[in-house]
Amino acid sequence: MKTTDQVGLGFRREHLKAITPGEKVSVDFFEVAPENWMNIGGRLAKNFREFTERYRFYTHGLSLSLGSPAPLDMDFVKQIKRFLDDHKIDVYSEHLSACSDDGHLYDLMPIPFTEDAVYWVAERIKQVMDCLERPFYVENVSYYAQIHQQMSELEFTQAILDEANCQLLLDVNNVYVNSVNHRYDAKAFIQGIDPDRIGYLHIAGHHQEAEDLIIDTHGAAVSNPVWQLLHVVYHHAGLKPTLLERDFNLPPLAELYKETDIIKSIQLSGGYHAAA
Repeated sequence: MKTTDQVGLGFRREHLKAITPGEKVSVDFFEVAPENWMNIGGRLAKNFREFTERYRFYTHGLSLSLGSPAPLDMDFVKQIKRFLDDHKIDVYSEHLSACSDDGHLYDLMPIPFTEDAVYWVAERIKQVMDCLERPFYVENVSYYAQIHQQMSELEFTQAILDEANCQLLLDVNNVYVNSVNHRYDAKAFIQGIDPDRIGYLHIAGHHQEAEDLIIDTHGAAVSNPVWQLLHVVYHHAGLKPTLLERDFNLPPLAELYKETDIIKSIQLSGGYHAAA
């Protein structure tokens, strides 16, 4: 991760046509899910390589299933490593969740907040880091049902980071979503995370289903409460690479750049100090 990687954007296939390879873009890096790109071929693979050769890329996985009771799929991890090596990508992250057992669940399921789960997941993270030979970032996820809890979400997250000796991809929108759905203080959650463990950030939009229910969609503009929490993170942990996620209802690139420009303006103004 480079100090110049300050503002990023999730890269979608639509961007292959919206951006001419080599043109100056308004962000410092892009991010892709490796599962969506590592087995493609033909012209699509050639076009993608043109982008990874010219721009900085991060990767954010979808199906590692760190919290699954099933054995870790090391063949899949080796495929990830080949993809990262091939495209010279040194940043890989995954969700702190489970998405498979005997088969794929096609959703990100929460992990029980227990000591046993901490040790189980941390050992799997260490296996992944040993195989990839890269730093590994785990992301806090949004969840809607509370499974067995011996500790809070904050305590569980921090315990995983310490036991695995890994970094956190802090999803600011997920903190806000969970704080509303599960009725806790989002600012206190952020300030409770060891700032030295926060590696980079995601920020995204959501859908307000009801006053006390938010759905994490990545399909809308970032809301004002989430922007305010970004100030809190910067004050707590300093400036970190921050990526705008938008997976659905994808607007023109110019609209996305307006939101990445807000990230830049917050970073450059230093105004986040006033949010503490």
